Amino acid sequence: MIGEERYPHLFSPLDLGFTTIKNRAIMGSMHTGLEEAENGFERMAEYFAERARGGVGMIITGGISPNEEGGFGAKLATADEARQHRIVTDAVRAADPDVKICLQILHGGPLAFAEHAVAPSAVKSRISPTMPTALDEAGIEKQLSDFASCASRAKEAGYDGVEIIGSAGYLLSTFLVEKTNQRTDRWGGCYENRMRFPVEVVRRVREAVGEEFIVIFRIAAMDMLQGGMSWDEVVQLGKAIEEVGASIISTHFTWHESAVPTISTRVPRAAFARVTGRLSKELGIPTITSNRINMPDVAENVLAEGHADLVSMARPMLADSEFVKKAREGREDEINTCIACNQACLDHTFTGREVSCLVNPRACHETLLKYEPTTAPKRIAVVGAGPAGLGFATVAAQRGHTVTLFDSASEIGGQFNLAKRVPGKEEFYETLRYYARMIEVLNIDLQLNTRATATQLHDSNFDQIVIATGVEPRIPELEGIDHPMVINYIDAIMGHKPVGKKVAIMGAGGIGFDVAEVILHKGTSAALDINVFAREWGIDFERHPRGGVTGVEPVVEKADREVFLLQRKSTRIGRELGKTTGWTHRMALARRDVKMINGVDYQKIDDDGLHITIDGKSQLLEVDTVVVCAGQLPLRALYDELQGRHPNVSLVGGAYEAVELDAKQAINQSSYLAAAV
Repeated sequence: MIGEERYPHLFSPLDLGFTTIKNRAIMGSMHTGLEEAENGFERMAEYFAERARGGVGMIITGGISPNEEGGFGAKLATADEARQHRIVTDAVRAADPDVKICLQILHGGPLAFAEHAVAPSAVKSRISPTMPTALDEAGIEKQLSDFASCASRAKEAGYDGVEIIGSAGYLLSTFLVEKTNQRTDRWGGCYENRMRFPVEVVRRVREAVGEEFIVIFRIAAMDMLQGGMSWDEVVQLGKAIEEVGASIISTHFTWHESAVPTISTRVPRAAFARVTGRLSKELGIPTITSNRINMPDVAENVLAEGHADLVSMARPMLADSEFVKKAREGREDEINTCIACNQACLDHTFTGREVSCLVNPRACHETLLKYEPTTAPKRIAVVGAGPAGLGFATVAAQRGHTVTLFDSASEIGGQFNLAKRVPGKEEFYETLRYYARMIEVLNIDLQLNTRATATQLHDSNFDQIVIATGVEPRIPELEGIDHPMVINYIDAIMGHKPVGKKVAIMGAGGIGFDVAEVILHKGTSAALDINVFAREWGIDFERHPRGGVTGVEPVVEKADREVFLLQRKSTRIGRELGKTTGWTHRMALARRDVKMINGVDYQKIDDDGLHITIDGKSQLLEVDTVVVCAGQLPLRALYDELQGRHPNVSLVGGAYEAVELDAKQAINQSSYLAAAV
């Protein structure tokens, strides 16, 4: 295979002695919400089986609790529960008997959605509403026993191994850090005592499952906490875990309450791999690295440089179930790349919704959204090559329909062409590369620089017409809105019009934040340079102080521009941004001295600037540029003109509903429509 020559490290097997992992690509753990859903195990079975068929070497499930008090819903503690898991392991085995599948044992500790959350000490997490109960000696013994029992049940259920998560602010990691472990008995105090619990968990698990069973321990190699674990403590823990029987050490790089982004698109690719590499040199067992490794060449480089023995890619396997297969066959340009937006995956996880993927709505919905070959091929016109139009055109063509895709612009992408220009969102270039390649592979007739008319579409005798013409900026009714200092967000992001030194942004939704990022950007994007990223977020990769961040002050290169980010609503600015990324956007702008003001009423714009009122008090913002980010209006004129002239006309994406630019909804809606046509 071409890929085996191009990526020799990625496609080499890993011998663990008692078993072999067929390649170095792991589908890492990600809780999907299917664990608790009706018919969830049947749906998980197909979800994991599709990735097994796609060539991955090993799969690690979403987190499953060993007992009630550690749970987020799903647990594995009984024989009946083990039988349910058999549905998943049997499906993976049928898809490819050489693929290993491991169950992640996750005890939430103080983060658990449990009535009686437990922890080493009664220390409430900043991100949890629950005050945990401090475990007594009997309680600790119960937890140890439950971990061992859960691992035994996993073996009974047909899993090849387990991953024990000892990071992220979950139970095991809270024993390790002084801030959350204030005990004075043998489970607290000095570090040897604090690490006793996770080490004992691994020892009990190994005793319970025997020697020929994979035991992975996920360690916080750099926990991104002020006062977190020192490098020496990480190494000491890793060696102790190895000594009591772990097969593999998997590295993790955060607690959920950390103030450093580690998974969003503003993080450079493979930013933390060299931390794993340092730990690998201290251990005698294989290591796994993770975080922002989203293409085969990135994974190959990590392995070739000796930073890890295995590469974990969770979200990339959501985005493309055939990631590994395509790499092996030399079809990397057909990989639907994870853009680390988190909008449909982690944002859903942490708000209690089922997981999917912005660029692949079938993820976790394989039994519900099926792209089956059509038995009645149609000639279909799609007008608009933005997210909705691209989503519909590629799915319809994949199913066997003949598709013509029109766009008045000179390139595909629509609103994606704005997103790719925002610092930290460069991964959208990959999405456009993917769609451009699929247009070629699927023989879609792409007609750019073409403004399709109702007459043309009607006279061409298409069986179906799909209107995906998108949106246009909404211009509010305001005195002075036509003043020369006023520009819309498209002109600001694309650089079509000059932006002054003092800027007011009217609207603090996602677009307003993007505009601020663009006009305040100076130098190299942190997403493209690990050194810039480390400086901006206060990480010291070289000296590795406690947590990697203790005592390190972030340093941001600021543009010579004063910016006001304004919002009509009185709620917190940025509240409606993504759960897992919104805080990074707010923090990034705050560090660039953006003045974020809510509860604003706009009065007028004149030569003096933007006149506003806040709490009934008039103010003048003496700005030289006003950027309008006041929402969008759907572009439906062509759709309206076709009504009554053609029997099969559909409306998708922003043209259907233009509440906010929403690629997730646009691609989801268009994919379901294309699957049914």
